[in-house]
Amino acid sequence: MMKKAKANDFSITSGNGVMSGKAKAIRWLISLILIIYTCFTIFVVGATFLNSLKTKSDLVTNFIGLPKAVTLENFATILLEDDFFLYFRNSLILTVCGTLGCIILSAMAAYGIARYEFKGKAVLSSYFLIGMMVPIQVSVLPLFLILRQLGLLNHLIGLVLVYISQISMSCLIFQKFFRTIPKALEESARLDGCHDLKIFFRIVLPICKPVIFTMSLITAIGYWNDFYMPMVLLGNKNVRTLTLAIYQYIGQFTKYMSESMAAVIVTLIPIVIIYFLFSSQIVEGLTGGAVKG
Repeated sequence: MMKKAKANDFSITSGNGVMSGKAKAIRWLISLILIIYTCFTIFVVGATFLNSLKTKSDLVTNFIGLPKAVTLENFATILLEDDFFLYFRNSLILTVCGTLGCIILSAMAAYGIARYEFKGKAVLSSYFLIGMMVPIQVSVLPLFLILRQLGLLNHLIGLVLVYISQISMSCLIFQKFFRTIPKALEESARLDGCHDLKIFFRIVLPICKPVIFTMSLITAIGYWNDFYMPMVLLGNKNVRTLTLAIYQYIGQFTKYMSESMAAVIVTLIPIVIIYFLFSSQIVEGLTGGAVKG
């Protein structure tokens, strides 16, 4: 009896559903780590914003403190004197086109795997899982050679195709959600004369709006902030993205550090706005399949 009682002390919950001491300690530890990480992130973003409002001399002598004199000259420089709107347009094209293509392709692939029985289905599912495990750096050289052979290197369309092909994570999440949808809905539609393509776009996709919305946001944020793939596959200035422009300020012209801070803030604004507007939908979409299943 003593051993049994001791074992219960280390269980996740007791018999009446109350968390045990060990579970509470783990929960407090995780909360503490998240709080520290959040504070560090807020500090970095806040310091970047304050430094974007400083003059060059003030930034050198007062990197952490408040600006002695607030100036918007750095924002005016990147918005008016540089090709900022060209870089913004390139990032927007890559993000929108890559996200739309990725979501549509991954949803169709996941629907086929979740609803149809065919030879090699398990192998195909494992293939998408492996795609999440392999680092993107491993595939850079083959992608570079393929795009150069196709004449798509240093072209936005080439990187868009690369983004569209990154469907592993979206495909797995869509699969889980599709399995929670009753097959009776599709069978009723077939009795009414609907073919599979019409069922997918008219019935299945509207039901999956939370997941579509969530994966679109996660994918778009990743593409918008991507630096590695544009650096390797986009070399010309006319196809440069915002992340490459920030790297240009920091890497090549260290005297433009205040302008680089302003460029970082301007680049963060769309992502921050989208996150605060739709953060609840992100959580709902990620947990929808698990709750229903």
